[in-house]
Amino acid sequence: MDDVIIVGAGIGGLTLGLALHAAGIPCRIFESAAEIKAIGVGINLLPHATKELAALGLEQALANVAIATSDATFFNRFGQLIYQEPLGCAAGYEHPQFSVHRGDLQMVLRDAFVARAGADCLVTNHHCLAVEQDETGISAIFSDGPGGASRSTVRGGVAIACDGINSAVRKQFFPDEGEPRYSGVNMWRGVTRWQPILSGASMVRAGWLSHGKMVIYPIRPTGADGLQLVNWVAEIETPVYRKRDWNRTGSREDFIGAFADWHFDWLDVPAFIRASDSVLEFPMVDQDPLPRWSFGRVTLLGDAAHPMVPRGSNGAGQAILDARALTSALLGHGDPVAALAAYEKQRLEATTRIVLTNRTNPPDAILREVFQRTRDQPFAAIDDVISREELLALSEGYKKIAGYSKEALRTR
Repeated sequence: MDDVIIVGAGIGGLTLGLALHAAGIPCRIFESAAEIKAIGVGINLLPHATKELAALGLEQALANVAIATSDATFFNRFGQLIYQEPLGCAAGYEHPQFSVHRGDLQMVLRDAFVARAGADCLVTNHHCLAVEQDETGISAIFSDGPGGASRSTVRGGVAIACDGINSAVRKQFFPDEGEPRYSGVNMWRGVTRWQPILSGASMVRAGWLSHGKMVIYPIRPTGADGLQLVNWVAEIETPVYRKRDWNRTGSREDFIGAFADWHFDWLDVPAFIRASDSVLEFPMVDQDPLPRWSFGRVTLLGDAAHPMVPRGSNGAGQAILDARALTSALLGHGDPVAALAAYEKQRLEATTRIVLTNRTNPPDAILREVFQRTRDQPFAAIDDVISREELLALSEGYKKIAGYSKEALRTR
């Protein structure tokens, strides 16, 4: 097969490049930015995703820069413990759940791809404008970076659009697609150097969206100063939001008031927020699921295919699963058009379920349930509000839909 042209060197594009290279399928990755830098904040890799990265020989490299998350811990906005459960290896999974700085993950993937495939297979400063195709292959048209005046054309066998939430290739095939669907929740994100919280490997969810919710977890190992780099997300229901941009600067004063009285024995939340270097703002939006991703020799992957509300640690993970499925399809079909159609058939329905579930019953539905039953008041004992069996059912139900229940991973 002629080279697979991968548009975008994000998590999905780099993972796909590594998977294709491991399978002996030639590929080149074209990135819009002039330089791949370690930007962003924290993300989570659930066991179904770390299983795939481990198969690519990356588990130790990730363990060196990430936190192996040990437990999920839920609190109300009064600091009262609602529910706690083990995660990753502590829960009996074969592979860990990693909490990691997005930039660290991207650098692990980039370094591995360059080392294995060669530096000439990763081309920067190439912003995709459009993809054309004929019976023998595709032609990807690039400018020299976003807004660049120079044009170049690259020929390949198939093109895989991994160009993210603002995908030019997706726009080419769906020019009349509506604006992103706003969930009604705005979020602010940041990282803070702080002493270990709870177990030092805990994922904390606290509060609820109507009054303010926090998600907090460490993303780098403890340094010589005894501090960890800790990621946090503040989420609040609000009718006001601005267009999605992962790197837009936000203001603490727009949201910190919601957490002004969150002084708990396990964390002083206002002090923790104020200790962060910077704040990013992003509306919690997604797109309605598409009816198809593949068009002949061109298909979509990751956020370009199924942008979802950033809830449930699924964005990067589903892109990684896409990469595995697409590689398997290309190996199993001599005809690239049939391969891309098979990939779509395997992944479109599964990701559609997750997009829609994240809108209605995300993993933090535990917090919503307790908020509604207590009418946002402190409780004397959590067992008076909700049973352990109900809490477990809420948690396990999401894992099944998202594809990382233990049963799903055993049968994959």
